[in-house]
Amino acid sequence: MKALQYTAYGHSPVVNDIPKPVPGPGEVLVRVAGAALNPLDVKIGAGYVQAYFPITFPSTVGTDLAGTVEQLGSGVRGWNVGDAVITRTDPTVGGAVAEYAVVPATSLVPAPTTIPLEAAAGLATAAATAWQAVTEIAALKSGQKVLVHAGAGGVGSFVVQLAHRAGAHVVTTASSAAAEIVRKLGADEVIDYTSVDFRAAVSDVDVVVDSVGGETEARSLDVLKPGGLLVSLPVPPDFERAAARGLRAEFVFHTSDADRLARVVEVANEGLDIVIDRTVRLSGAADAFDYLAQGHAKGKVIVQP
Repeated sequence: MKALQYTAYGHSPVVNDIPKPVPGPGEVLVRVAGAALNPLDVKIGAGYVQAYFPITFPSTVGTDLAGTVEQLGSGVRGWNVGDAVITRTDPTVGGAVAEYAVVPATSLVPAPTTIPLEAAAGLATAAATAWQAVTEIAALKSGQKVLVHAGAGGVGSFVVQLAHRAGAHVVTTASSAAAEIVRKLGADEVIDYTSVDFRAAVSDVDVVVDSVGGETEARSLDVLKPGGLLVSLPVPPDFERAAARGLRAEFVFHTSDADRLARVVEVANEGLDIVIDRTVRLSGAADAFDYLAQGHAKGKVIVQP
């Protein structure tokens, strides 16, 4: 089968021909319908997160996939050949951007019925991370004001929707080209980050969800109300700096969790949009990976075998 693989840190991945995997005890072989690329995939390939997610070369790219059960390993119960599923693999294992993937049966979740199967791969990390930020950490409530940075991004687009569903007043930063996208997702106010300092456009914020980091994180403290919460997605925030100003800060360290993903699927079946920047075939996955690394994708990049 064909798979997109890392061959060395700092090198662009390439599509290789590799043996089709065979499921072992407790595992399932999935015929991949779609795989979603994530910024974490770029960081893994660059070697930035070796301390957390070491890989052995060659290693197949990707954690997020949707597809159909092709074969059951011994001891697997509760799944049947032909079942439509989604999953997130361990980042040290990867394996998503390929024609087939072997995954633990316990990691599988029934795919949503309201979304094309290949697109559903986009839920596995991005929507589940947004759920963790909005529901588990921030516990957003109706009437609160939330500032979402990069609301048209892969995670940000789900944060906007989940915050809107929670009844919050949603303010988001986005380019003018993406303004209509985030309004349709539920944003009440849109700040064009290319021309406006968000600190001049919003204040008295209960929660900031930051997927940008750096100076954006530091400036976000200026718009939070006393006791407000900064939720950081890309890197751990400066906890001491926040505390010194009477603010709270939390880091979202996302891990694969089938129970959480199942809750996300429930919401998706009720109505959750997946913003897709582009869908490419596996033969073009290396170019899609490089495109995502540039940091300008609006929503998800999906690879179809």
